[in-house]
Amino acid sequence: MKVSAEARKRYSERIKEYQAEIKRVSDHEAEVRNQLSADAGGHSLRVDLAQDCLDLVSYYILMNALSVALLGVKNESYLKEGHKRIYKAIIYVEEAVSPLIDVPFSEYEEGVLALGELDDRSRYGFLRKLGFSIDAIQDGYGSNSKWKWSFVEIEGRYAVLAKNMLNLKTFVAGMDPRVDGYEERSGHMALCKELLQNAADRYREKYELSTLQLDDMKLAISYLGALKRLHTLIGEDDGGDVVAKKIDAWKTKMEADERKTKERAKGKA
Repeated sequence: MKVSAEARKRYSERIKEYQAEIKRVSDHEAEVRNQLSADAGGHSLRVDLAQDCLDLVSYYILMNALSVALLGVKNESYLKEGHKRIYKAIIYVEEAVSPLIDVPFSEYEEGVLALGELDDRSRYGFLRKLGFSIDAIQDGYGSNSKWKWSFVEIEGRYAVLAKNMLNLKTFVAGMDPRVDGYEERSGHMALCKELLQNAADRYREKYELSTLQLDDMKLAISYLGALKRLHTLIGEDDGGDVVAKKIDAWKTKMEADERKTKERAKGKA
């Protein structure tokens, strides 16, 4: 499809203000990044940087939408920049808390406690914004994009981030509806469960439909393990039992596939 010079000019005029905002936010991110310390003192700043990244993603999403509306084509370069900024946002917060999937809270508690200034509403709001950004960039690429399977990793890391931003030491005590922030904590926990299950399902889907790599199936099981740990910690034994049965079934499937792979390898030898 040929785009007229007039349409391109109109598009350029429409996105000028967004490009200016991108420069402003990028400059602010660079300035704040220079203030980072290696210890826990810089953790709240890392969340600020992640917020900056998501602000940038919102502009890239908008400029791509305008490209589709005014020029009739999606702008791959803006989608790519948005994709990169989502990764960067995730990495900033992983540095503050932890990227670990299925481990005891004590192994990353220090990072979570260092986010003390970030209240429940802010944590939940950030996670919802991150989820929206991921969905919007993915939708921008389309369901048949070559980037389809790359979003499995992003969704998995998003799930872990949601879990690792939750203060599991105080969560149960804070589930009294009379305690401030109850709705946000409840929403945060529900989001964690949904994302961990989705990450497990997506890695299994990737394993079965794309890679056939056992590492993907092992990751799927790790996400289920993290979900089971959450159920157990908050006293949801029935939910934990359901996930435990699924873990056993998936492990059985993986071990059977591994045996078949070894047998095929021997047959070719």
